[in-house]
Amino acid sequence: MHYLCTSLYDIFSLMIFILIAYILLILAVAFYKRQSGNDVFFTAERNSSWAMVAFGMLGASLSGISFISVPGMAPSSGFTYMQLVLGFSLGYIIVAKVLLPLYYKLNLTNIYEYLEQRLGSKSYHTASLFFILSRGLGSAARLYVSAFLIHTFIFAPLGIPFPLVAILMVAFIYLYTSVGGIHTLVKTDVIQTVFLLGALIILLLLSYNQLGESFSLGETLSQQSFIVTDWVAKNNFVKYVLSGMLITVCMTGLDQDMMQKNLTCRTLQEAQKNMYSYGFMFLPINFAFLLLGLYVGGIFIENGITIPAENDMLLPEVVRMGLLPEVATYIFIIGIISASLSSADSTFVSLTTTISTTFCPTQIKGNEGKFENFRKLTHIAVGVFFCLMLMVFYFVGSDNMIDLLFNLASYTYGPLLGLFAFSIFTKYKINDKLSPIICIISPSICLAAQFLTNNSFGYELLLLNGIITFVGLLLIKRNDNTECKILNK
Repeated sequence: MHYLCTSLYDIFSLMIFILIAYILLILAVAFYKRQSGNDVFFTAERNSSWAMVAFGMLGASLSGISFISVPGMAPSSGFTYMQLVLGFSLGYIIVAKVLLPLYYKLNLTNIYEYLEQRLGSKSYHTASLFFILSRGLGSAARLYVSAFLIHTFIFAPLGIPFPLVAILMVAFIYLYTSVGGIHTLVKTDVIQTVFLLGALIILLLLSYNQLGESFSLGETLSQQSFIVTDWVAKNNFVKYVLSGMLITVCMTGLDQDMMQKNLTCRTLQEAQKNMYSYGFMFLPINFAFLLLGLYVGGIFIENGITIPAENDMLLPEVVRMGLLPEVATYIFIIGIISASLSSADSTFVSLTTTISTTFCPTQIKGNEGKFENFRKLTHIAVGVFFCLMLMVFYFVGSDNMIDLLFNLASYTYGPLLGLFAFSIFTKYKINDKLSPIICIISPSICLAAQFLTNNSFGYELLLLNGIITFVGLLLIKRNDNTECKILNK
């Protein structure tokens, strides 16, 4: 008994040491040659290397949810998730070819400023609010998964409550993102992505080595589902690829968080190279996550243990039960921390940027010093919001956070899809005062459709939401012959 207590003490001590060392490393990178000012915070003075941005964005996109939820999909649904990932990769091409040229031509800091020039201030503010809602809730969900697991593995055995862990995590993210905003993130995201991918590779090797000699990768893969041809199924190939494309266009191309990093590149051509390489890397990395889930599922079966019913518990449970070597616990924690920070920190900056540039009074925005103070106060408010949302998720919970995230996106990103599609593909002006009403009615109709059809819609609900918003904007178009100023350009 004494030996067991000593062993557990050593494990917790080592995990806390790893956590502290990681925190110090991130702070060192953030504060090294620190720069300040609004231009640095918002755009990094548009002087970032496209390769660094692409690599960092990869880590930010994966997040703790990918680290947990994607492996959990393999035992239950095979590799059908790769259909969605294929759609993601195709969506990045659309973003690079259609949206990036537009943003660079207009020299935007906040991408929703395009809607102000094209449709009016009400549409601009509505889009910003939907982004704040979408990204705020989505990133809070991502951060919650990581905070919960860090609490479970490190702090719960020490009697430290979850609310304190959540507050400390948010405070740490606030600390290093406040140093230089997007300029800091370009550097820290590279470090976090290195640790995340390193953790993935090591866990793959450890899991594979735990499998018996009877396990054949080729034979096992041949038994997995990759493509679903049943049109009625939610994960039908066409539905999933199309949904993946739309998710990428919305959650990357129409998302201030992801686009803000792209807009730090020196030129449009470099930003496009970033997007192409970033989209290509998504395919093998997500395949590796699913492969990890396949290995872990095999470990459960070989040990005569029932695979957890909750997808998100597959990887945490194999670590908790000691079915992998002890070092896997430390690697798992490093991977979770890296994944959570790389996603949450960029949201901190993007929400601060969107709120500051959209809702700051004109008289304050015209004064650099006052505008900087407004941005700093906004940054604090974002931190308070994250703390509150982590508490909400703690009491509500979800057995599959990645489904929760994408379903939430179907409702909140749909109006953004409709607003941008209407602005890009038509020349109509609208009655801008009615734009917020259309953007509220559209997801409401989608919610009612889900209820009436007994939740039969999958991720394609995002397309339906966008179409309804587009049609609604057509109904409030103006019939005068004057063109908006952005079309004259």
